[in-house]
Amino acid sequence: MNKREISKSALGRIPLYISYIESMPQEVETVSAAKISRDLGLGEVQVRKDLAVICKNGRPKIGYNRKVLESSLKDFMTVENGGAVIVGAGKMGRALLEYGGFETYGTKILAAFEKNIEHPVNLPSGKRILPIGCINEFCAENDVKIGIITTPPESAQSVLNLLCECGIKLIWCFAPGRLYKPADVVIQYENLALSLAHLKLQNRSINETED
Repeated sequence: MNKREISKSALGRIPLYISYIESMPQEVETVSAAKISRDLGLGEVQVRKDLAVICKNGRPKIGYNRKVLESSLKDFMTVENGGAVIVGAGKMGRALLEYGGFETYGTKILAAFEKNIEHPVNLPSGKRILPIGCINEFCAENDVKIGIITTPPESAQSVLNLLCECGIKLIWCFAPGRLYKPADVVIQYENLALSLAHLKLQNRSINETED
């Protein structure tokens, strides 16, 4: 099984495994799926399947070499070298830029770009918001692989076109609607309103079951 075949639920557990292994005493050399499952409160079969996708180092009754497993998990999360940039530095764009949790998944957001500024803006975190005119040069110098669109919907297509001109082929889009893209570009759309609707439907389903 390759990286593309892992389920979203399994992908979401990998940071838990990494954090767990990092917290273990340094003298511990091996760790088993059974111990990981007990300590994290997960199903043992589930943990075994997750780890089998990522690391082939496991041995029956012994488990995994701790360092090899940790390295395999971290390598798996780092799909490609290179960082990400945001286009659209409104409230959502700034919130994403300031959030540090993406690095757990192997992605570092390097900067945001905004068309309505003429000079760089330095944020307390050390991140910067840059004029959109700098984006081509910045992406080339920093080997940017991922573009994040947080602009209004009417600007999203032109932003996508610009990101494609920068050689970026992985797009995370928060703007509503669907965009025209080249065949080799992958877009992950994020609809926050739809996610909220799903949450409300799940709550209604639980309440109906209880009744």
